[in-house]
Order: sequence, then structure tokens, then C-alpha cells
Amino acid sequence: MEQTIEVPSVEQANEYADMLMEMALAYGPGLALALVTLFVGLWIIGAICRGVNAGFERSGMEVTLRSFLNSMISIGLKVLLVISVASMVGIETTSFIAVLGAAGLAVGLALQGSLANFAGGVLILIFRPYKVGDVINAAGVTGSVNRIEIFSTILTTPDNKTIIVPNGAVSNGAITNFSTQDTRRVDIVFGIGYDDDLKKGKQILADLINADDRILKDPEPQIVISNLGDSAVDITTRSWVNAADYWGVYFDLLENGKLALDENGISIPYPQTDVHLHKVD
Repeated sequence: MEQTIEVPSVEQANEYADMLMEMALAYGPGLALALVTLFVGLWIIGAICRGVNAGFERSGMEVTLRSFLNSMISIGLKVLLVISVASMVGIETTSFIAVLGAAGLAVGLALQGSLANFAGGVLILIFRPYKVGDVINAAGVTGSVNRIEIFSTILTTPDNKTIIVPNGAVSNGAITNFSTQDTRRVDIVFGIGYDDDLKKGKQILADLINADDRILKDPEPQIVISNLGDSAVDITTRSWVNAADYWGVYFDLLENGKLALDENGISIPYPQTDVHLHKVD
């Protein structure tokens, strides 16, 4: 079976050529302008992003936040550039923008929790209530800050466990930072019996505190009667130390205080209940 190929006539070829010429004259300048606008716009966006990143760096902004914000600015400017170029070549952009808006709303509703964590991460990285290496208590957990990411904070506990805490929970709750101050106060309560020598007990604890070189002399340590309990008189010691010495002083003073009170005959009573039995005739 033979197949014939129709060759356009000279008149049809001329018509096609005229049509292409008309389209080139109609859309060529706009397309050329759009291409020039696209390339120039991309160059301008790159320059803007480099300038913004340099400004963020000079301000001391966290690297994670700096990179993220720079990417968001770049993406936003490029979207606007593409929409502008599309409108220059005659593409209707109204419906396109409406579709983008609807898609953004749907994604926002589907990712409410993630967006809350993202917003919390941005706030943390901007206001910096803590930094990498600080020991904090946040969202009910305590640990050393290992990393601060845009959606979560990575903590390492004293027993070397890794805890990932969502930034939304951290930013919406109370944050205790144990590393911002150079000194901390060690508060320890010792309970002695009502029949024991109160002044002697206070002097024993004062001698222990004065003998420890890690305890600062200014502010001056305090030894006060803090409570008259059901079975004991509470003596509270308040000693200021360098933050790095806190736990060492706490554990040593607690142990040595108990041993010193025992050696000097000062009792540390425990709660007890006296039961009286009455015989009924």
C-alpha cells in the first residue's frame, strides 16, 4: 500500500510564513522583554539575597535562622518574578494566584502543629532565650542544648539521653536557663530535733561552709531557721557558688552536714506518729 505525502503549495507556504511573521511581531517583543526581565530579575534577586544574608551575619543571627529566612526571601521573590514574567507574555495570572492561595490555605490547615513549631523556632532563634551548650528546663524536661533547629530543640540529659522537644511547646511555656548567670545559690535544709542544741547545730553547719573554698564569701552565706515542723526544726543553709561548682557543693555539703551533725550528737529526726491505746471497761 503506497502512502502519499501532500506537499503544501506555494500559496499555503506563504500563508504559513505570514502567520509566523505576524505571531513573531505580535508576541516576539513581549517574549524578548519577558526573557530579559527574567534574567535581570534573577540577578537582582541573587544580589538582594546576598545583601540580606550579609546583614543577618553582621547582626549575629543564628546560622539556622539566617539560612532559612534567606531561602524564604529568595523563593518569595522568585515566585513574584515568575508571575510578572507570565503576565508580560499574555498568560492570565489571576486564576493562577487564586490556586496558589487556596493551596497555601489547605497546606496551612493540614500542618497547623508543624507551623506552630516553625513559628516557635523562629521566635527562639530571634530572641535567643538559650543557646547551644546551655542547660535548660523546658516543656517538662531538663538537659543541655545540643542543637536548635527550626522545628525542634535537641537536648542531651545528664544521663546522656537525647530528647527532641518541639519548639512550639518550648516557646509557649516557661523556660528555665541554668547557664545565663555566673553564680548560683545552693539551698539545703537540715532538720534537727526540738531537744537538740539549736545554736550548736547552726555553728556546725557554719564551720562546714567556711571550710569549703568553693563557697563564695560575697554574697555572705546564710544559715537561718526556716520552719518549725511537726517533728523537726528546719535549718536552711544558703551558699553562693560559681555555677560550675553547684552540684559538687550541693552533694558534698549534704553528705558532710549529715555526718558532722551525727558526730556531734545532733539528731535528724524522721516523721513519726505516737499511738495511745486506752482500755475501755
